Amino acid sequence: MKKKLEQTPPSGSAVYLVSLGCSKNLVDTEVIAGSLLTAGYLLAFDPEEADLYLINSCAFIPAARAEAVEAIEEALGWKAERPGRRVVVAGCLPEWDKPGEFPKRYPEVDLWTGVNDLAAIAALLDRKAEPDPRRSEPVWLYDHTSPRLLLTVPHMAYLKIADGCNNRCSYCAIPGIRGALRSRSIASVVEEAKNLVAGGVRELLVIAQDITAFGADRPGEGEEIAGLLEELNTIPGDFVIRLLYTHPAHYTRKFIDFMARTDTKVLPYLDIPLQHINDRILTAMRRHVTKAETVALLAELRERIPDLTIRTTFITGFPGETEEEFEELVEFVKEQKFERCGVFPYSPEPRTPAAEMADQVPLEVAEARAKKLMALQKRIMKRANRSWIGREVRMLIDEVDHGRAIGRAMMDAPEIDNRIVLERAGRRKPGTFCRVRITDADSYGYSAELL
Repeated sequence: MKKKLEQTPPSGSAVYLVSLGCSKNLVDTEVIAGSLLTAGYLLAFDPEEADLYLINSCAFIPAARAEAVEAIEEALGWKAERPGRRVVVAGCLPEWDKPGEFPKRYPEVDLWTGVNDLAAIAALLDRKAEPDPRRSEPVWLYDHTSPRLLLTVPHMAYLKIADGCNNRCSYCAIPGIRGALRSRSIASVVEEAKNLVAGGVRELLVIAQDITAFGADRPGEGEEIAGLLEELNTIPGDFVIRLLYTHPAHYTRKFIDFMARTDTKVLPYLDIPLQHINDRILTAMRRHVTKAETVALLAELRERIPDLTIRTTFITGFPGETEEEFEELVEFVKEQKFERCGVFPYSPEPRTPAAEMADQVPLEVAEARAKKLMALQKRIMKRANRSWIGREVRMLIDEVDHGRAIGRAMMDAPEIDNRIVLERAGRRKPGTFCRVRITDADSYGYSAELL
């Protein structure tokens, strides 16, 4: 986003966008961008060419809020340099800040807007609308008719099928920020997917807080994730579908049966944040699943889905976690040999049940446990990656520089996983598929040769 525009936009009509946080937030930023463009604004790739500085914020954890604060202060410094400039803070931070402390702390911000008004920012700025009064509960959800400007590379797009969450894990602030689960219709998702594929997208990344809960908020309509995937799979074109953010308690027979098929565009890749494996900790986390159920699910997925890559995450130092419970998690990770894994030390999140629990584990202990588990996982990932040496895969090229290509195969999602380096890509271009053979690997990437 630092590339300069060919011409300076007219005064008062150019916006510089900063998108913080996850891919789900990025989709919101893309809808904001589309809405502003539709309203006559231009996008500036340099803040010095803009009159409006818009931050779509994240507030999921303390580090995210610190990043948002840094972005706000940078924007306010930009505003102070020239009269007439405006700053907007949108998205998750205003929703998280129930007491309204941030507007008091930063009165120079011209507009604070939560989830419900993301698509109406232009009208709010032009004083053609008033903020949505339903600030206590986010209800807005974009659909295929919403203007949207992709901010990813042209051949990749996130397809957000739902927003909000009903899981209510004891450590998580998302339901308080994003509201209750609300799913789009299958028809709306498919229509958007068709448009994206027609526009050149070669990898659709299906996302939500929990895609396996898709349709659970509208049980009478009979729509669920397996049915959605069936419809997406019928869209003509040479593209692939990757699934992110599933919940182990919500896997259904239909979904597993679909994933076991080998004749679909859906990649054998599943993101299943498990968070822990000890039954007492899982209960305290309100994960609605047991160790035995988790082990059985993983075994079935491994048995039925060829070449499956499982990505997961774990939290160390959850309140009351003993050394024995942590070691149980370590042994579980050793046994399961997850291909992809992230580990995070627990930190109390205000206004969540876990923050009020007794026996809070010191942060330094949580961090030491996370470091130990991640060191183990790094060795596991290296062995998993090296098992691909000599095998042929279909690589999607993300970028090319002087004949050297970087991309991914079915094992890896963008931004969070590994990359394949193809030193001699010939005339291949970004956004195209090619067959390669893996020639080397380490914990975080592969080398390959063109076939």
